[in-house]
Amino acid sequence: MKWLKRRESLHEASVSSLKAISQQKDISSRIGSPLRPPSKNMAQISPVPRSSRNLDVWRAESDFQAFWIKFHSNKIIKKNVAPIAQEIIDELEIARVEILGGRELKGAKKNISKYYNKISEEIYDINESTPLIFNLWLKDISGNEVSSRSKNFINDLKNEYGSSTFKNLRNEFLNSLDDQGLFYSTSIKLLELTNLIQVDSSNDSNPEDVSESESSNEDNEINVEKEDLTEDDSSSKADILDLEVDIDELDQEIVQTSSEGSIEEEIELGKIEQPEFADNKDLSYKAFTRKYDEIIDAKDLVTAEEALRLRSQLDNLIKPHLTTIGKLANRLQRLLLAQQNTSWNFNLDEGSLDTSRLHRVIAEPGHPLSYKQETENKFKDTVITLLIDNSGSMRGRSISLAAICGDIISSTFERCSVKTEVLGFTTKHWKGGESKSDWISNGNPSSPGRLNDLRHIIYKSADSSWRRSRKFFGAMLREGLLKENVDGEALMWSYGRLIKRQEERKIIIVISDGAPVDDSTLSANGEDYLDMHLKESIKFIESSQNIELQAIGIGHDVNKYYKNAITIHRAEELGEVLLEKLTNLFKAQ
Repeated sequence: MKWLKRRESLHEASVSSLKAISQQKDISSRIGSPLRPPSKNMAQISPVPRSSRNLDVWRAESDFQAFWIKFHSNKIIKKNVAPIAQEIIDELEIARVEILGGRELKGAKKNISKYYNKISEEIYDINESTPLIFNLWLKDISGNEVSSRSKNFINDLKNEYGSSTFKNLRNEFLNSLDDQGLFYSTSIKLLELTNLIQVDSSNDSNPEDVSESESSNEDNEINVEKEDLTEDDSSSKADILDLEVDIDELDQEIVQTSSEGSIEEEIELGKIEQPEFADNKDLSYKAFTRKYDEIIDAKDLVTAEEALRLRSQLDNLIKPHLTTIGKLANRLQRLLLAQQNTSWNFNLDEGSLDTSRLHRVIAEPGHPLSYKQETENKFKDTVITLLIDNSGSMRGRSISLAAICGDIISSTFERCSVKTEVLGFTTKHWKGGESKSDWISNGNPSSPGRLNDLRHIIYKSADSSWRRSRKFFGAMLREGLLKENVDGEALMWSYGRLIKRQEERKIIIVISDGAPVDDSTLSANGEDYLDMHLKESIKFIESSQNIELQAIGIGHDVNKYYKNAITIHRAEELGEVLLEKLTNLFKAQ
C-alpha cells in the first residue's frame, strides 16, 4: 500500500521534472509509451512501475523527452527520405539531445544508459533494430556508457555498412553535436555513404543540400535556436530526481512493469472482418455449409504467456541464421530503397542550378547545360500477402521454415514501405467438423462439397505494424493448431482481401508443402476434388492480371501447381533463395 501511494507522487514528480529540465512549464502530459521521436508539446510517460527495480529505466522516459523539447528544433528543413532512413535520422537526433542533456545532468545520463542497456537485452535481430543501433553507436563514440552486448551490435553494424565510413565521420558527428543543422547534414552524409539513401548529385556536390530552395546557396547553414539551462532550474530538477525510494518495503512486490506492457495492451491489430470466403466461379466446387467457418486473429489463438513462449521459441530457431539472413535482408532493402528514392538528371538547360557546376557558369557563361532536375523513380506502391499453409503435414521443420520466412519477409518489406500481411490457413477439426455432422444429419447427400470447417488466421494485417504483430508469429508453432488444408479456398480468400486494396501492385506469396488435403471432403467427393479446385483458383488469379502469384515450396516441389515457384529444403539455404526470388520479383516490375 505504501508503494502504491508512492507511485502517485512519483508520477507527479516525473512530470514536474520534465517541465523543469525542458524549461517549458506549459507542456501537457499523459499516460502512455513515449514516442520516438517525442512530441514537442505532449509528453507521454508510462505508468510508474510496480517495483523499484526498473525505476531508473522509467525515469529515463521523462528525461529523454525533456532533452528533446529543450535541444531539438522543428525549424530544420528536412530531406524527403524513405521511412527506414528517417528512423535512423530520428534516432541519431535522439542520441544527440540525450548526449547534450547528459553533459549537464549526470543523474539523467545514468538513467538513460540503464534504459538503453535494458533495451539492448531485448534485441535479437540487428535488422529489426538498425535505427536504435545507430543511436548506440553515437553514444559509444561520445564517451557514454554502453553495454558489452550493445557494443557487439555496434560492431555488427559497422561490419555491415563499412567500418571506414563510421570512422571517417566520427569527428564530424562529435564536432556537430551543438549545431543541429550541421548534425543533420552529417547524418544525411552517413546514410548516403552507407547507401541507405540515394546520393542526389555528383561527388563534388554539397551534402548539406536538404531542399530545393537551398540549392543556390553555397553554404547551407541552418541556425538553430539554442537554450540555456539556468542554475535554478538545474537544481530544482535535481531535487525532484533525487526522490528516495524505500526498496526494503518493495521486496515482496516485484512484478513486471506496466511500461513493459501486457500482450493485450501492445497488440493493436486491425479489425477482423466478418467471414467472407470468395467462391471460385467454377460451380463444380462448393461448400456444404459455411456457417462454421471462421476468420480469427492470431492473438485469439493463444494466451499471453503462450505467445511469449512461442515467440521465444521462434527467435531461437532464427538465431543461428541471423548473420546470413541479416546481410541478405539488407541487400534487398537497399535494392528497394534505391528504386523508391528520387534521382537527379544533370547537364540540363533548365531546372535548379547545379552548384557542383558553378565553375562552368563562370568559365563558360554561354554554356546552357548547368542545371539539374529531380525525378521520381517509377516504383509502384506495393502490398504483399504471405499465405502460409498451417496444415498437419507442415509440422516440425516445415512450419518452422515457414514462420521464419514470414518473419523475415514482413520485417524487411515494412522497413521499405512495402505493406505486408501474413495469413495462415487450416481447418478447425480433423476429418470433418460440424459441417460433416450436419451432412450426416441430412442423410449423407451425394457430392456434398467441402465437409470441414475452415480456419483462416490473420497473423498480421497489411495496415498493422510488424513490431506489434510479430509477437504472435510464434502461434504457428502451437501444438494442436495444424490440421488439414483447403488451399483453393484459402487462396481465393487472400485474393478477395488483396483485391480490395488501393495499392497499384499486389502480390501473393504462398508458402506450402504440396497438395491440399481434407479427408472428409475427399472421401465424399473424389480424390482430386480439392486438387482441381486449387488449380482452377490459381488459373483464375494468374489470368486476372490484377495480382501476381508466387509460391515457395517447403521441402516439396510445388511447380505442378504454380508457374512461379521455388523450393527450400534446408534452413541454411533460406536466406539466399528468398533474396534471389524477391530481388528478381522487384527487378521485374
